Amino acid sequence: MEKILALAALGALSQETRLDTFRLLVRHEPTGLPAGECARLLGVPQNTMSAHLAILARAGLVASERRSRSVIYRADLEGLQALTLFLIKDCCGGATEVCAPLVGELLPCC
Repeated sequence: MEKILALAALGALSQETRLDTFRLLVRHEPTGLPAGECARLLGVPQNTMSAHLAILARAGLVASERRSRSVIYRADLEGLQALTLFLIKDCCGGATEVCAPLVGELLPCC
């Protein structure tokens, strides 16, 4: 991942509703959720949710798919992986023993 893409992703996540939306979509992988359901679950107006989802999509963190009359949004786990790897790629100057706690925390969630 290039620095400019990482900055876009971090910028998109730096707003409370967008961070909550992204985390909600991660919890609903792999099925995803319609925008209206995201809005309902987070108590956000639907038009506001659409704007937030568009920002997350432009940042490479959310993907959408039309199913009949609904648009289903999903967390883009490849985008999350790329961002995470960008942030920790040079972790601890290569000292694996220093990075071990970080890696240990990541393993159970996957």
